[in-house]
Amino acid sequence: MGNQENQNINSKDFMIGTLIGGIVGAAVALLFAPKSGKDLRGNLNQGASDVRGRASEWKNVAYEKGSDLKDKAYVKGSEFKSKALDSTSQMTKNFSEKTQDLTKTVQSKIQDKRNKEDEAEEAAEEVAEAIEEAAEELEKK
Repeated sequence: MGNQENQNINSKDFMIGTLIGGIVGAAVALLFAPKSGKDLRGNLNQGASDVRGRASEWKNVAYEKGSDLKDKAYVKGSEFKSKALDSTSQMTKNFSEKTQDLTKTVQSKIQDKRNKEDEAEEAAEEVAEAIEEAAEELEKK
């Protein structure tokens, strides 16, 4: 877990503890205070209203933080996707270049081999012609 996540968890725990402590403290104070039933009910209603207001504020803060985290996660996800696409594109380009180089090398070797075969065939033909000419010369004599 990152430091930011630990801080967020600690802040959430603190808010929950504060809320529970406030409710318990308000209830204890109201129950032990010497008041009439009408005043006690009024104070309880006021305390409940305060707790609802605080809970609403905390809900809004949590919503904003969650929205911020969602936006950050989206941005990071987009950055990772972009980097992955760039890396894939570069790898594909490198592979294509290597394939082209290899193809050119193979074609060059095939052409060299064909040239050597053609030269050997020509040499064989020349030797055959020379033998025929020598045979004709011998026949003439």
